[in-house]
Amino acid sequence: MAEVKLIGTLASPFVCRVIWALKIKGIPYEFIEEDLSNKSPLLLKYNPVHKKIPVLLHGEKPVCESMIIVEYIDETWQQNSLLPNDPYERALARFWVKFAEDKGVSVWRMFRAKGEELEKTMKETEEMLQTVEEHGLGEKKFFGGDNIGMADIAFGSVIYWLEVIEEIVGERVVFEAHKFPRLHAWIKNFKQVPIIQEHLPDWDWMVAFGKRRREAVLASA
Repeated sequence: MAEVKLIGTLASPFVCRVIWALKIKGIPYEFIEEDLSNKSPLLLKYNPVHKKIPVLLHGEKPVCESMIIVEYIDETWQQNSLLPNDPYERALARFWVKFAEDKGVSVWRMFRAKGEELEKTMKETEEMLQTVEEHGLGEKKFFGGDNIGMADIAFGSVIYWLEVIEEIVGERVVFEAHKFPRLHAWIKNFKQVPIIQEHLPDWDWMVAFGKRRREAVLASA
C-alpha cells in the first residue's frame, strides 16, 4: 500500500477529523506540520486551488477538503467502516455530514466576530444546535448507533471547537446542558472514546493559542 502523509496543523478542527478517521481505521501515516503564516511549497503544490489544509497524500495522489478525505479513507480501507451498510442509513449519515459542513460555519464565524456580528453568529449556532438536538440523534449513543461514524467525526470537530471558542470569546454560553441534553450526552460519549480522547488537542493550549489568534484577527480587521 502506498505511503500516507497528512499535511496540516493540530489546532485545526478539519485536520483533526482526518486524524480521527486514520486512527479509527488503524492506518499509519506521517504528519507534516504546516505553517499557515508561511505556506510551504508542498502545500501549494498539492492544493493549488484552495491552498488550505488538510491535504492527504496517498502516494503522490493528493486529496483535499476534510470530509472528502474522510470519505476517501473509508472507501480505500475497508476495516472499521465509518458508514453503515444500509443505503438509507448511509444517506442519513451523509445528510448530517452536509448539515455540519453547511451550518457549522457559524461556529467558525463566532471566532472572528465581535459586537452585533458575534451576537448574530451565536444565534445562528444556537439554531443549528437545536436542529441537531431535535432531529439528529434521537435516543442513539452516536449518530450511527453504538459506534462512531462519519457524522460523528463531522460534528465532533464542530462541537469540541465550539466549547473552546466559547471559552476564548468569553460571552454568554451557547452550548448549555439544559438546552441540549442529547448533544451534551453525545459529546461526552464521543470524547470518552479512547482514540478520540488521545487525539484531541490539549484544552489549555487550544484556549491560549485561540486567544492570541483571535486578538490578531480582530486587530487586523
